[in-house]
Order: sequence, then C-alpha cells, then structure tokens
Amino acid sequence: MKVLLILLLSLNIYAKEGTLIECNKIFEARKDELLNQLDKIDEKREEFELYKNSMNKVLEKKEKDISKKEEKINQILKKAENLKKEAERLKKENKQILKNIKEAKSDKISKTYMKMRDSKAAAIFDTMDIKDSARILFGLKASKISKIMAKMDPNNASAITKLLENNQAFIKDNNLSK
Repeated sequence: MKVLLILLLSLNIYAKEGTLIECNKIFEARKDELLNQLDKIDEKREEFELYKNSMNKVLEKKEKDISKKEEKINQILKKAENLKKEAERLKKENKQILKNIKEAKSDKISKTYMKMRDSKAAAIFDTMDIKDSARILFGLKASKISKIMAKMDPNNASAITKLLENNQAFIKDNNLSK
C-alpha cells in the first residue's frame, strides 16, 4: 500500500513538473518584488527610528526646560512667601510702634492737663468734642478729673460722665479713627 502511494505521488509530481517550473519562475519574480518591499520597509523603519530618536531628544530638552522653569517658579514662590512673612512681621512691628506712639501721646497729653490749671483745662474741654474730652479725661487722676469737671459747663460734664460710665470714651467715630 505504501509503495502504491509513493508511486502515485511521484507520478503526480512528474506530471506537474512543467507547472512546477512555471511556479518557480513566478515565485522568483514575486521574490524580487517582495525584496524591494522589504527594502522599503527597512528604509521606513530607519526613518521612523531617526524620527523617534529626534523626538525623544526634543522631549528630553522640553522636560529639562520645564523642570528648570518649575524650579524658578518654586524659588519665586519661596521668595514671595518670605516677603509676605516679612511684611506681616513689619506690620506687627508698626502696629506696636503706633501703639507706643499713641500711648506716649496720651501720656504727654495727660501730663499736660495734669499741670494745667483746672479752670483753663475746663474751658478747653468745654470747646472740644465730648468723646475726645472723655478720652483725655480718662487718662487723668480721679482727683484732677473731679476738679476740672467741677469748673466745666454742667451739660458737657454730664455728657462726659455718661461716656466714661458706659466705657464709650474709647469707641472711635469714623472721623476720629483716621
């Protein structure tokens, strides 16, 4: 059986040998076309690799530029934060200085009125705004306040007494806070 099968196959090959030769010619012709296409594919692959490498270099450069810019931004933000802290420190310092100046001014005004005659001080307080008078009088000794108020216009003395009693001497008007 095996022999018969081999015999049939060999006959089949011999019968088709003429067609096999033609197939080889076709395959040879097609082989050249395929080799040309493979060469073109290799060229395109090389072009793609060059393009990919150049794009990678561009991306690396851009990443370096971005990281440099981020570093500069972070430095600027750090400087801004430090400036903000310094400004806040100076603001607190200036508030303290202003407070000290106001206290010194108040002390100086109080000392001035303490040395002044009661009748002269009363005449001045009668012409001043009631709240301003109450603020100044609050800084004086009780004995001096009583002597000055005794010589003031009774209406003004009464209004000042109410302000002092209700702790209104230190509430500032919009006009006075400037």
